[in-house]
Amino acid sequence: MTIKIFAPAKLNLTLRVGPPGFEGRHTLDSLVCFTTHVGDELHIEPDRPLSLTGEGPFVSDLALDDTNLILQAAKILAHEADQRVRGALHVVKNLPLASGIGGGSGDAAAALIGLNEAWGLGYERARLAQLGAQLGADVPACVMGVPVHMTGTGETLTPLGDLAPCGIVLVNPGIACPTSPVYRHYDALGAGPELLSSSVPNLAHLDALLRYLDANPNDLEDAAQALVPEIGDTLELLAQSPDVRLVRMSGSGATCFGLYNSYEAAHIAHDFIVRGLANPRFWVKADRLNA
Repeated sequence: MTIKIFAPAKLNLTLRVGPPGFEGRHTLDSLVCFTTHVGDELHIEPDRPLSLTGEGPFVSDLALDDTNLILQAAKILAHEADQRVRGALHVVKNLPLASGIGGGSGDAAAALIGLNEAWGLGYERARLAQLGAQLGADVPACVMGVPVHMTGTGETLTPLGDLAPCGIVLVNPGIACPTSPVYRHYDALGAGPELLSSSVPNLAHLDALLRYLDANPNDLEDAAQALVPEIGDTLELLAQSPDVRLVRMSGSGATCFGLYNSYEAAHIAHDFIVRGLANPRFWVKADRLNA
């Protein structure tokens, strides 16, 4: 029996970043949500020896060895459960790599979720999220898979309840933007002040969501643009799309997004952007927030 797990794109609707701590990790304050249809897939055949294969438009850029977070997640879960690691894992890589939308983190989360089911472990999502924290700041949120307010260094997650339903267009300029150099450049520019904890208001209505987003930007945007100037072109392209309500970069880049009143409006914007593209490397997808 093959188990199939969907790994949606992760979106940082906001991302405030504090200075690095003693271990070099930054404190974060981020509103995280997920797409409904756009994402990777992980297929698991539980009773076969451990292996990792792949396919999809971005698999040629993906290392399918022990450095891959999917295999690392499998080994962490097996160690936690005190059992032999096993399973033929096959990833369908639809999301661009090093793109700020949690492709690797989402795949690792899918491995934890799928192997938990395949091995009959019965661990709650909260326990899987704790294990996922060993693999990166975004993995716990990807394990939870619902809109959350992320604080601490990514390990503290507060579910948000319903977010305003809206359409979204994601645009990536086709250039990898690895996380570590962006954070290093952010620090070099002068990392932000200590973050003060704050609660998130009810964001079930679009106007309330947009007001909150206006007041809470993505602090990494300038640092990422300095390294990948095409991010600026991407933001400008989205800003020209019809009926866009907000334009922003996700995570450490280079993927940017626009928010729209509806799924239908997002598709109109998607077609507008695709028609205007001069660079065929750009990756453009329309979806709705999984709110």
